[in-house]
Amino acid sequence: MEPRAPCPAAIPSTERKFHVLVGVTGSVAALKLPLLVSKLLDIPGTCVIRAWDLSKPLLFCPAMNTAMWEHPLTAQQVGQLKAFGYMEIPCVSKKLVCGDQGLGAMAEVETIVDKVKEVLFQRGGI
Repeated sequence: MEPRAPCPAAIPSTERKFHVLVGVTGSVAALKLPLLVSKLLDIPGTCVIRAWDLSKPLLFCPAMNTAMWEHPLTAQQVGQLKAFGYMEIPCVSKKLVCGDQGLGAMAEVETIVDKVKEVLFQRGGI
């Protein structure tokens, strides 16, 4: 078994060579939500979120099947992410890949970009 690469977020901030103004997580699916609100962070990307500088905005975009979206656990987990200070870009209603018609589709790219611009503008980043 090969050793795992260290989580990028574990690298001391003095060694990171980039400056982040805002973070956006794409497609926060039903399987990833519990990982973001718990200590089980083995999926790539979740360790970065866990180490996120909370002084900077982090936007998340839920995307899942309608039945999953309507489950009470989803509302609880989304609420917990919001309680951390993360900003939700709400999912939208449309025909999903699974054939369902309803809430659960990730927001359109234009909506996500507009929200990022709005957040950057509010923080003086653009």
